Amino acid sequence: GFLRTDDAFILRFLRARKFQHFEAFRLLAQYFEYRQQNLDMFKSFKATDPGIKQALKDGFPGGLANLDHYGRKILVLFAANWDQSRYTLVDILRAILLSLEAMIEDPELQVNGFVLIIDWSNFTFKQASKLTPSMLRLAIEGLQDSFPARFGGIHFVNQPWYIHALYTVIRPFLKEKTRKRIFLHGNNLNSLHQLIHPEILPSEFGGMLPPYDMGTWARTLLDHEYDDDSECNADSYNAPAKDIEKELSPKSMKRSQSVVDPGVLKRMDKNEEENMQPLLSLD
Repeated sequence: GFLRTDDAFILRFLRARKFQHFEAFRLLAQYFEYRQQNLDMFKSFKATDPGIKQALKDGFPGGLANLDHYGRKILVLFAANWDQSRYTLVDILRAILLSLEAMIEDPELQVNGFVLIIDWSNFTFKQASKLTPSMLRLAIEGLQDSFPARFGGIHFVNQPWYIHALYTVIRPFLKEKTRKRIFLHGNNLNSLHQLIHPEILPSEFGGMLPPYDMGTWARTLLDHEYDDDSECNADSYNAPAKDIEKELSPKSMKRSQSVVDPGVLKRMDKNEEENMQPLLSLD
């Protein structure tokens, strides 16, 4: 009796899912509680909301057409696409949650889950400074602790040094099992190919497919409204935030560049294995 009739996703998920494990129901209840605790974030929670719409059109998130060899949906994020002048980080989180709500209605994905690839190429220090502790915590509470989906792995590619530094901010909020499922590949996309076959990856990740079209998933959700260029409001929702107390110096900023030939696999050397140490995971 804890559900309201307007919680459409919760009700559809309850009808569609056969709860074989108590954990699935527990996460669903926690996601409902998360939504109740962040009511403002779920106002105008639809693809046509200006902030969500622009985030979707910029590829937050994107979804590859092919599943991986475990039957998992591959989500992709190109972090540098974030246009700070048009929408907030919370809008990106809202777009991701809305997308997951749509995708998780597929019974196959309920069982097999997702993997996520985040490309940090050209993600600036200025953008990174907006990843405040409160924003990171909001995302972790929604994705790691609440959303009823399986995340089998999170892969960072071309990450700059200050993304490593942010790990010290989010570490206290992570579960031990979640730390084992993020892999830091740096500019070594060959190590990514050991886990996700290049035959199903776009060329941005050293794969054999054409470059990824950022609007693919957005067009699926928005349909004929995709080309409606309504004005976006970057202040549609502002999460309470504290700035990272110690600002990192931009003088040392370096950005990785991908130098991997498509489809080439190799045995990782010791340094490359160290670069793939787990950081975090969402499950």
